[in-house]
Amino acid sequence: MQTLKSALGDFEPETALILGSGLGSLVDAVDAHTRIGYEELEGFPVSGVSGHAGELVAGSLRGHKVAVLSGRAHYYEKGDAAAMRGSIEGLAQAGVKRLILTNSAGSTDPDMPPGSVMQITDHINFSGTNPLFGEPTDARFVGLTSAYDANLQAVFGKAAKKLDMELHKGVYMWFSGPSFETPAEIRMARLMGADAVGMSTVPEAILARFVGLHVAAFSVVTNFAAGMTGGELSHDETKEMAPKGGQKLARLIEAGLQEII
Repeated sequence: MQTLKSALGDFEPETALILGSGLGSLVDAVDAHTRIGYEELEGFPVSGVSGHAGELVAGSLRGHKVAVLSGRAHYYEKGDAAAMRGSIEGLAQAGVKRLILTNSAGSTDPDMPPGSVMQITDHINFSGTNPLFGEPTDARFVGLTSAYDANLQAVFGKAAKKLDMELHKGVYMWFSGPSFETPAEIRMARLMGADAVGMSTVPEAILARFVGLHVAAFSVVTNFAAGMTGGELSHDETKEMAPKGGQKLARLIEAGLQEII
């Protein structure tokens, strides 16, 4: 087992991406320098969720040096909100400056249907936990007023316009999972200002800010949230719909990276 920095050698990625359920196809666009399984890297978790590959690919994407994490570990797998801490610290140690997070999410907005892409502008932590529980230093008091970098938001907004792509913007609410939300919880989420709900991303955003990375985050909408259509939710639906919106998000990320100086 080795550190990410040693695995990459003299290759220093500028940007890292963590890909959510069904979004692993973006890896195929990377001109790979290094491919390595999480099980070979210190601090990297092995995900037990179908749709999450558990592989890191480092290389060039549209001329931009990237490290792409295909798959993540979730709080609901073992009750560990800091499951991604080792990997995010490893990214920072390898020289990464910015982190792009992606997820599959349920929409609480009738005007944001499945297949939409939402840029996360803020979040609500409704899980009752935090990945920095147990951190002994004052560094645990991480400011999150600007959790999602305004400059990166502008970059991807510009890229979306160039692609003539509708890019929704909104607030993401983190539920612990693994069970889906109830209709009552979704009504509450809407009242609290959430535009999308899901079971990831927020702990990674907190950890990224903890180690000084700039963060951008996006949700691919795979379904309307509980109670909005009358149908039951399932992970199979997430896996089926995520690649459809994921293709759109992949185009946006590639275009956005070309805008980053």
